[in-house]
Amino acid sequence: MVSLRQLRYLESLAETRHFGHAAEACAVSQPALSMQIRELEDELHLSLVERRKSGIELTDQGEEVVRRARTILASVRDLIDYAKQQEGVLSGTLKLGAIPSIAPYLLPAALPELNRRFPSLSLQLRETMTANLVRELLTGGLDVILVALPIEDPEVETLYLFDDPFILATKASARNKRLCFAGPDMLSKERLLLLEEGHCLRDQALSYCHMLTPEARESFGASSLATIVQMVANGYGITLLPEMAIANEVHHRRDIRLLRFRAPQPKREIGLAWRKTSPRKGDFEQLAALLRDVAPRPGKQTHK
Repeated sequence: MVSLRQLRYLESLAETRHFGHAAEACAVSQPALSMQIRELEDELHLSLVERRKSGIELTDQGEEVVRRARTILASVRDLIDYAKQQEGVLSGTLKLGAIPSIAPYLLPAALPELNRRFPSLSLQLRETMTANLVRELLTGGLDVILVALPIEDPEVETLYLFDDPFILATKASARNKRLCFAGPDMLSKERLLLLEEGHCLRDQALSYCHMLTPEARESFGASSLATIVQMVANGYGITLLPEMAIANEVHHRRDIRLLRFRAPQPKREIGLAWRKTSPRKGDFEQLAALLRDVAPRPGKQTHK
C-alpha cells in the first residue's frame, strides 16, 4: 500500500535531487528515505529514480508520479486545514508567500496588526519570485501568496486588493526641476533600469514601456530596488518605482526626482492567490481586509 510518507519523501527528493538533502529536509536518515523510495517503486512496479554519483534524476514515470503525489499531498493539507478552520478565523499556522517587490513595503505594517487582531495565528513567511510561489502554492508548501495579478492558473483563485501606481524616478537636475508630470518621451530618451529577469515587476514595467528601443530595454538588471535607486541617484538612468516602495527606498533624498504620470497612470494590481481546493477562503478574505487597511494610500502629490 502506498503511504503518504512515501509520497512526501518522493516530493522532497524531486525538489532536492539528492538523497542526503531530501533526508535532511524530511528529518530522517538517508538509508530510511532510500528504503521508502525503493518500497514505493516496488509497490508501483515502476522505476522512479535514476541513481547517480552526482545526485539523482527522475525517470519519465517518476516525473508523472511526483506530479500526482503533489496533488494528493496538497489535498491532504487542505483536509488538515479544514479541520483547523473549526478553531476560528485566522488561527493555527498560515504559510504566506510574497514577492520581493511587495514584502518589505507592505508586511512591516501588516504583521503587527495581524498579531493584534489574530493573536492565535502562527504566521510563516516565504519571500521569493512569483513562479516559485505559485509552484509551492500548488504543491501545498504555501497556503496563500501575495503577488501582482494576474495569476493564470486554473487551479488558483485570486482576490484583488488594490492598485499600486508606478512613479518615474530620475536624477534630480535643473532640467527636470520644473516638471510636474512624467511623459512617455522621457522613457524613450533615457536608459531604463529594471530588476533582473524573473521579477514580475520588470515585466509589468516593460509592458508599459513599449516605446523603448532594444538598447534601453537590455541595458541593466538589478536584484533589488535599493540598488536601482542608487544607480538613478548617480545618473546612470531612470526607473519606474512601485509607489508602495517610495517611502522606504527614496525617503527624503534630494538627489532623486519623482514624477507621477498623467492619467491613465501605469500601475500593477496587488492581490492574494490560493488553491481553489483550500477550505480557508474565509481566512484569506480576512487577511485581504487587513492588508487593504494597512496599505499605503496614493500620495496627493508625488513630485519633489
